Amino acid sequence: MATNRPDSFKSLKTLQVDGETFHYFSLPDAVKNGLGDISKLPYSLKVLLENLLRYEDGVIVKAEDAKALQKWQETKTSQHEIAYHPARVLMQDFTGVPAVVDLAAMRQAMLDLGGKPEMINPLSPVDLVIDHSVMVDFSGTPDAFKKNVDLEFERNLERYEFLKWAQNSFDDFRAVPPGTGICHQVNLEYLAKVIWTKKDADGKTWAFPDTCVGTDSHTTMINGLAVLGWGVGGIEAEAAMLSQPVSLVLPEVIGFRLKGKLREGVTATDLVLRVTEELRKVGVVEKFVEFFGPGLDELALADRATIANMAPEYGATCGFFPIDAETIRFMRFTGREEKQVKLVEAYAKANGFWRDNSIEANYTKTVELDLDSVDPSLSGPARPQDRISLSKAKTTFKDSLPKTFKVAETDLNKKASVDGEKYQLEHGSVVITAITSCTNTSNPSVLVAAGLVAKKAIELGLSAKPWVKASLSPGSQVVTDYLNAAGLTPYLDKLGFQLTGYGCMTCIG
Repeated sequence: MATNRPDSFKSLKTLQVDGETFHYFSLPDAVKNGLGDISKLPYSLKVLLENLLRYEDGVIVKAEDAKALQKWQETKTSQHEIAYHPARVLMQDFTGVPAVVDLAAMRQAMLDLGGKPEMINPLSPVDLVIDHSVMVDFSGTPDAFKKNVDLEFERNLERYEFLKWAQNSFDDFRAVPPGTGICHQVNLEYLAKVIWTKKDADGKTWAFPDTCVGTDSHTTMINGLAVLGWGVGGIEAEAAMLSQPVSLVLPEVIGFRLKGKLREGVTATDLVLRVTEELRKVGVVEKFVEFFGPGLDELALADRATIANMAPEYGATCGFFPIDAETIRFMRFTGREEKQVKLVEAYAKANGFWRDNSIEANYTKTVELDLDSVDPSLSGPARPQDRISLSKAKTTFKDSLPKTFKVAETDLNKKASVDGEKYQLEHGSVVITAITSCTNTSNPSVLVAAGLVAKKAIELGLSAKPWVKASLSPGSQVVTDYLNAAGLTPYLDKLGFQLTGYGCMTCIG
């Protein structure tokens, strides 16, 4: 971000926020100085455009790349390839550790050559959240969480000692310990800034859109907070750690127009299953999806995050929501510093990233959904897009036994005994009930609903069947705080949903 870059469109500018000066690349100024009109460019592509203006060097990133994005509005598709530089990298402990091992190996090689190993560092900020390896070995007891975490440290002590060394040794590398949360929820509630800042060698502070790539497919969840991000392979993530660009063909962008309002009793999980069903019909692989329309005013940010999270399930590279008043509200709600919140709003409004309902972008294709038409649903028996309305769950399950699971006609009513137990199990017996996953536990309305169902069940004298293994493993410690504050934890405990840990756990198998 040095000022000696070409800046072909004379877009360098400063922004004053609370007495502090931020340097940035202005899209409106680029328009005035030869780029051409971008009023119909989707917000997600504006993020790519700003990235190109900021990294223009005449070699890897050229003025022609920015021009190609401007021309995208006419054709709504392109075969032009760009070099995209994400601001940071998000990792989890399964797929991220090998990249850190490679950095350590580079340090050893530097030492062997007589150089200074401390010169080897990530060149982009890296956060590695330990969330995948913890397992539900213990459940249904008050000490289940402690036992699971203790066992986790026992099993993986060598790995965690290595990661602690990495955090203490490398610049711009942070490791979030086990028992803290799921990487995507930690990213949403704490790590993401929406507008990133960085000081250069001259002491100037630069402001630009927060972007990331992650070593997990559901990195896309952060798009609900207007942070462009998606999952990549280990080699691509490692390259991004070393400030190498991601090669990207300018994607098609499917506009998903939302209108109306969800009915009472319908959750964001129901909505995302419907969105997945609709987008699978369209076909959105290797495409961006951008949500717009008056319905966005009726969706809390947690609901948007739920929809963005499941981009891998509907097949898109990402499902993007632009910055608006709800983004600002969520940042304050999650305790972001006020000066950061003010910067996000000021930057978004000054640089054309603030959602404007009066302008509809040019999209490759547009899909529309009335939120009022969404009904309570279950994920399909084999794939999420095979959505099942809750009212049809019983009949659909019976039909799926011979069709999907290939159960012989003679075995449809078969029951099996369990050694040492008096009960029998049959097709449809629920044996695992897990309140978990970044998709669900990031949404307070869904978790509070679960707590209310537990409360009503206890009040009605209901109890869990003896063969059911229940667990509660939220994606963030915040979940425990608000369930306790709402007085719902005792009811979940009585049904067997004792806290087992903060991580992916049952969701990852």
